[in-house]
Amino acid sequence: MSQELMNSLATYAPIILMGIIFYFMLYRPQKKEQQKRRELLDGLKKGDRVVTIGGLHGTIMGLNDKIVNLRIADRVEVTVSRASIHAQQNDNK
Repeated sequence: MSQELMNSLATYAPIILMGIIFYFMLYRPQKKEQQKRRELLDGLKKGDRVVTIGGLHGTIMGLNDKIVNLRIADRVEVTVSRASIHAQQNDNK
């Protein structure tokens, strides 16, 4: 019985090992990135300086659940999807 258990363990060990590697190399880092992005989008507020995925730099003038109004120049405002915000800018840049 013990030899049979060892044989089945030896058969399934590579599959289990690959599952563990998959979790730590692919799934876990992706979940961390998704969490950081969600925190970025949830933390947006009026007056924040942001960069969109398309490369527009602007200041948030208003926002709701799905839409952000950005001032990109004097008297020039554009409306973009909240999901298109890529990053926040620091004030020292």
